[in-house]
Amino acid sequence: MANTVMNSQMFCILMLAALSVGLAGCKPKQGAAGGGAGGAAFAVQVVAVEARREPIIESLSLVGSLLANEIVEVKSEIEGMIVSLPFAEGQRVEKGDLLAQLDDSTLAAAVAEAEANFKLTQITYDRNKELFTGKLISQQEYDQSQAMFAASRATLERHKSELKHTKIFASFSGIVGGRQVSPGQVISKNTTITWVVDLDRLKAEFSVPERFLGQLHAGQKIDMAVAAYPADKFLGEVYFIGPQLDPSTRTALVRAYVKNDELKLKPGMFANLDLALRVKDDAVVIPEPALMPIGDRVAILIVGKDQTAELRPVKVGMRTTGMAEILSGVNSGELVIVEGTQKARPGGKVKLAPAEAAKPYTQQAKTETKAEKFGN
Repeated sequence: MANTVMNSQMFCILMLAALSVGLAGCKPKQGAAGGGAGGAAFAVQVVAVEARREPIIESLSLVGSLLANEIVEVKSEIEGMIVSLPFAEGQRVEKGDLLAQLDDSTLAAAVAEAEANFKLTQITYDRNKELFTGKLISQQEYDQSQAMFAASRATLERHKSELKHTKIFASFSGIVGGRQVSPGQVISKNTTITWVVDLDRLKAEFSVPERFLGQLHAGQKIDMAVAAYPADKFLGEVYFIGPQLDPSTRTALVRAYVKNDELKLKPGMFANLDLALRVKDDAVVIPEPALMPIGDRVAILIVGKDQTAELRPVKVGMRTTGMAEILSGVNSGELVIVEGTQKARPGGKVKLAPAEAAKPYTQQAKTETKAEKFGN
């Protein structure tokens, strides 16, 4: 108990000593105008903002790369001449849309021939089956007709499959890339025709240091920016956390889906992102410049009764860029001094600067809490 009282007294002494340094040069000389009783009424102009209750996020700043949600290289599975490419480069296609048509005349003829042969072997097989049942043919003759029927059926299916491959369709909806071939060109098997890329949403891939693994889970939100659109924020959600760490960097691979409604984002882009580690929906928040570290403690000045400055020790929680959560020491709605703390003194008179002077701090608060909204 004695130690607690001594620590509190020492804290107050340190505070007053720190504040007196700022006041030493402000003392009016004896006999100067405004000294004596008039000096006591002197009010220091300060910039103050209200402590607010609002959401706050503890986030981790990272860098990453963007990947396509789905991407496929469209290739031909057979050799042939391209008859048509019914798509425009860069256009959107839907799943099942025709992308390329190869000449099918030779394969169509092969299918017709295989169908005729199949029907003939089927008739022969059915007849020999009856004859074999009546013991009018040998087992060998029956087996031969059965094998020829099976072989002709397999040949027909193969030719039908090859004919089917003369038409190449989009396997999913997306944007078509540039054409790599032209109508009339004879292509070989596995020739690249174009690409289809799903850009409706992208994947952000990034690495998270080992010490933060305990705070990672699927569903965490990210707030992302790219150099091409510095004024825009893109929102995403973690869906994958790597099952192992990279032994050379001691980091985990993490991926998040990112909304791309306006199709501004492209695979391969470099991204700066903030990963939300902890979120508090209702916290007392003040601008960080209001904090005055003194020793191992922190204090603030508030505008108290009769426009006087009041010293408050506070306990600080989470911090974001320019903002701090206050766990104890100040209530929502109280005016916290953010500029003028070096001149103001506890119990001294203060006057508020015009409202415009506080706008940078109130605007910053709105910007900081805006990031929380994408998770709703």
